[in-house]
Order: sequence, then structure tokens, then C-alpha cells
Amino acid sequence: MFGEMGIGNTSSASALLSALSSLDIDYCVGVGTGINQQQLSRKYKLVAQGVNRCRGLDTKAILAQVGGFEIVQIVGAFLEAKRLKTPVLVDGFIVSVAAYIATLLDEETREYMLFAHRSEENGHKFVLEHLKAEPLLDLGLRLGEGTGAALALPLLKAAAQFYNKMASFESAGVTV
Repeated sequence: MFGEMGIGNTSSASALLSALSSLDIDYCVGVGTGINQQQLSRKYKLVAQGVNRCRGLDTKAILAQVGGFEIVQIVGAFLEAKRLKTPVLVDGFIVSVAAYIATLLDEETREYMLFAHRSEENGHKFVLEHLKAEPLLDLGLRLGEGTGAALALPLLKAAAQFYNKMASFESAGVTV
């Protein structure tokens, strides 16, 4: 289960997504956990500066230019999860951008990703569509910090219990 914790990491996630996908900055940048119009205007300018520094760079160089340490580490963890053939529960926008980057580096990483929820960020909607991911929950969350993944985990555990332990008609002796 991957989540993130921090302030300002929607800015780096937005810059990464715009630089890697050629999506317009206006589409990628959102209000995050809730900022006013003046702060949003400043956020647009800072993200634009970061994206402009990335012109002509490859995926790893873009990640180095505008990715925060937490996003870089999560990308690496996705790649390692694929190597270990271990499924991972992906939280909201920031972690999904890390998932997107991991798939750009190794598209097979997608096979090990389960998406916890759909956030309100436009960029998150793009990533989910691009990765053909149908998240387990859609609660309008904007918090991050693993909250969506923490909510989805009991659902996954219950589904596994049903699948592994629920009696079939045959094992229960039910005839139809």
C-alpha cells in the first residue's frame, strides 16, 4: 500500500504529469488540499517553470528535475514490486503519477497495481484513464497520505476472504 505525506507534492506531481504527457499545465494543476486563488496562481507559475526546465529530457531526467524525493522513492518501489511479483495498492493523485512514471520506465509494472480511489484532481483522472485503471472507491477525496488506500484495504481483504473461504453450491451440498 503506497501513500505519500507532505505539502506541495501535488505541485511536483502536476509538473511531472504535464512534462511527461504533454498535457496542458492548466489541466494538471489543481487546488490540492485546498488553496485560495492567489496561491493557485503562484502554483501555476511554479509548475510552468519546472515544466519549462524539462523540455527535451527523458523520463528519468524529468523525474530528477521536478520529482520530489517521495515520488522518486515510490517509483522505485513500484519497479521493485514488479520484480518481486507483489501487488501494490495505489493511493490518489501523487502516488498514481508515480505509478504512471513506473509504467513509462517498465510497462509491466501496471500488472501489479490496484488503484484505491479516484481523487478530484484532473490529472488523476487522466492517469487512471491512461493506465486503464478502475479504482475501488470514488469518494471525492483530496487528502492523500494513504487515506484512500487505507479505506480500500479492508474491501480487498474482505473480497479475498469471500473468494478463498466462501462455500460453493457443491461444497455446501446445495442442488439446483
